[in-house]
Amino acid sequence: MGRRLYVGNLAWAVTDEDLAQVFGEVGKVENAQVIIDRATNRSRGFGFVEMASDEEAEKAISALDGREVKGRAIRVNEAQARSGGGGSRGGGNRDRDR
Repeated sequence: MGRRLYVGNLAWAVTDEDLAQVFGEVGKVENAQVIIDRATNRSRGFGFVEMASDEEAEKAISALDGREVKGRAIRVNEAQARSGGGGSRGGGNRDRDR
């Protein structure tokens, strides 16, 4: 199984395909995704790339961290596991609580 990488400081114009192409230069890319803001339908300036192996992930970090992509120096490091907090917009049954 590969390793997921965080890619930050992306230019607004960078697409999933751009990420896959750049990271594909150093190894096999399983998945590449630029995170899009739902409200504005615009890039949030970061994304994630999953490399096919740990070795390729390490190579990508060392080769691509600081590399300029579409006019901005990207940051590449290992993605952190999601924490359980934040992001919730409620849920549940409001009538039940009354």
